[in-house]
Amino acid sequence: MANVLLGATGSVAAVRVPVLAAALAADGHAVRVVATDAAAYFFDPADPALAGRLYRDADEWPGERYERGDTVVHVELRKWADLFLLAPLDANTLAKLAVGLCDNCLTCVWRAWDFARPVVLAPAMNTLMWEHPFTRRHLRSLAADFGAGHIPGHLDDLPLIAQINDRSPTLRVVAPVTKQLACGDVGVGAMAEVPDVVAAVRDAFARRAA
Repeated sequence: MANVLLGATGSVAAVRVPVLAAALAADGHAVRVVATDAAAYFFDPADPALAGRLYRDADEWPGERYERGDTVVHVELRKWADLFLLAPLDANTLAKLAVGLCDNCLTCVWRAWDFARPVVLAPAMNTLMWEHPFTRRHLRSLAADFGAGHIPGHLDDLPLIAQINDRSPTLRVVAPVTKQLACGDVGVGAMAEVPDVVAAVRDAFARRAA
């Protein structure tokens, strides 16, 4: 059994967070969830699949004022987790990860992350957001941080993701899929299906063990 920290951000695909958490648990993992406040708009924090597993910004610091010896939640989550899965990963948080901003519990976990431990990203956003030049730029930046070396900037989405997954020993990106999005547009940008995300987690652990 491995410890999987599921990071949920403010994409409409966060409606599937409870189902994804349950699927990871059914696959044999211990699961905790760290969610942005924007993500929690899309699911019920009281869902039984999240009972005792969910951490939000309000949980970061206990009591009314910090006292020495208090638990630093983002550090404890980083110590606990064997793998960090960000699903769904919205455009805003992807940008934060790429430049190192850490203004909530989830991004503080990321900033404190040990790059020797695997990370799986499952982006989800509107098609025009996904196709924006910044998205590829941010993915290439993260790939370099995770040991993938230089990846050419002219690559289309799927070849870019394939190179990231092939070259980085610890970073895996699960490509978004094409479907009718919540906004009514039809195009690429929807989060991959839950079984595919769980399979990517399994593959990331297998690569680490190889």
